[in-house]
Amino acid sequence: MANITFVNEGKEAIAMDGANLRIKALENNIDVYKFVAKLTNCNGYGQCATCVVEIVDGLEKLSPRTEFEERKLKNKPANYRLACQTLVNGDVSVKTKP
Repeated sequence: MANITFVNEGKEAIAMDGANLRIKALENNIDVYKFVAKLTNCNGYGQCATCVVEIVDGLEKLSPRTEFEERKLKNKPANYRLACQTLVNGDVSVKTKP
């Protein structure tokens, strides 16, 4: 089991190992999208890169970055991830909408 702490919202979620970060956020009423992206996102298919989150703690407990993430986040810090492409395998702290 993994504990996901959403720092900005002050909420915690419990997830099974291997759970998708975007899905767990939405299940717990955590919005990962900014403004227009709320309407124009790809619904978690990894095509739009609008669900960027910052991993504050526990980066090593996540799945490795995908090739798509490497391309879309190449100018971002290493602790930025796309929530839809990230699988949680342990306790992490996340900042939404960095």
